[in-house]
Parts: sequence; structure tokens; C-alpha cells
Amino acid sequence: MNLLDFLNPLVQWIDAKLLYSIVFSVATIIAGYIIIKLVAREIKALRAENRLEQHAAYTLNRILKWLTMAVVLSIVLAQFDITLGTVSGLLTVIGGTIIGFASINTLGNTIAGLIVMTSRPFKVGDRIFFNGQFADVEAIELIYTKMRTLNNVLISIPNQELLKSEIDNYGKKSVVRRGCSITANYDTPAEQVEAALLDAANKLVETKDILKNPEAYVFVTEFGNFAAQFTLYVFINDIKRMMLIDSNLKRAVLESCKQHGIGLTTPTVIRSIKDT
Repeated sequence: MNLLDFLNPLVQWIDAKLLYSIVFSVATIIAGYIIIKLVAREIKALRAENRLEQHAAYTLNRILKWLTMAVVLSIVLAQFDITLGTVSGLLTVIGGTIIGFASINTLGNTIAGLIVMTSRPFKVGDRIFFNGQFADVEAIELIYTKMRTLNNVLISIPNQELLKSEIDNYGKKSVVRRGCSITANYDTPAEQVEAALLDAANKLVETKDILKNPEAYVFVTEFGNFAAQFTLYVFINDIKRMMLIDSNLKRAVLESCKQHGIGLTTPTVIRSIKDT
């Protein structure tokens, strides 16, 4: 039996119609891939021109990607005379099997993901305070929400955990208040402390770390045994630099207090207990 005898039945099986279906399907897949890439590039360009916000660009890209894939799959299946009824029945069987073996947590996270996507307590690109740390939201998936911490570590949080937790959303360009507290002994005039703190704030206004409006202000926030606590409140809108601005604010307060002759140390009571 030579090679031609082996290939002859195969060639007869692959008739012209089947060959056309295969070629057309491959061309459709390639065209779909090109369309996905072109759409992604256009959305990226709109995002770069600030004509689309980051969350909208991310969501639109995913919707168009899955829509294109669904259309391509439908066209390919139609070439092989696979009807939608057959596909629907197959998907029903597969879906039932998956649901039957899927864990409750997975289904719960999926539902939670849909709730997060629709209620939008935060968006892609927002900085949030969650579980004791700041993180930037990078992606909102059905099962997980992906965030990047200030240590540049990518973490994935199950969506159910997000619904059960308190989340502080600082946004991207929101105006938020920050504070810096010091203690000064009662012999120091309150006006002197307030002047020192406001001078520190004015220095950061000049460097554009904090906003000029709303204006910074000082409150007496606590009375201690030996000193009073004063808190300087300022406003910022550069959320991504918040930790650096906090550090700059503390440094400016420290330097300003030294210049105004304000001591930040408080006396410590030491008890001596003698054995009897």
C-alpha cells in the first residue's frame, strides 16, 4: 500500500465544500483577531487623549472583545452546519455540569463581582484604603478584583471580601483632607503654635503639594496631662502622591516648630516603687 492509496480516501472525504468551510473559518478567525487588535488600539488612543476614562475604556474593550469572539464563533459554527439550538443545548449541559461542581464561594464571588461592576463603589484607577493598606484598582473581574499596593505588589481580592469590608475610596483627583498633629506644653501660647503650623502649610502651598483653597486651618484636638494636641488640617488632590505629601507635611511641621522655638517633647512621669 503506497502513500497515494492512503491519501486517496482522505482527499475524497475533504470535498470542496468542507475545504471552503475550513478556509473561510480560518479567514474569519484572522479577521476577528485583527478587529480586536484595531479596536483595542483605538480605545487606547481615546484613553490617551482623555476622551475616555480608564474604567470606561477597560469595560468597553472587554465588551467589544467578547462580542467579536461570539460573532466569530457563530460564523465558524455555521460553516459546519452546527445550529444555534445545538450550541445552546451543549452550553446548557456544560453550564449545568459546571454549576453542579462549582463551589459556593465561586458562585458567590461571581454574583459579588456583578454587584461591584453595577454599583461601582470604586473604578479602575481609583486609590482605595482596604484591609489596612492603600492600593490602586487595576481590574474588576467577575471572581476577583485586582489591586496594586504601594509596594508595587499585585493582589487579587475575592469580590465577596470586598462586599463584606469597609473601603475608603480616595478616587483619582478627589479633594481630600489630611492632618498632622503635634503636642505642645501648656506654657506655649496657642497663637505661637498655630502660627508655626500655618507657616508649614504655606511652604507646601508654594511647592504645590497642598491646595491653597480650601485653606489650611488648625484645631486644638485634645488635652493631655502635660500638653495640648494641635492638629493642622490641609487639603490635597494629588491622590497618587498622598503618602509623600504626608511625609513632606510632617517634615515641614518639624522644621517650622524648631524655627518658632516650640518643643515637641512632653515630660514623662517616672514612678519609683521601693520594696518594703
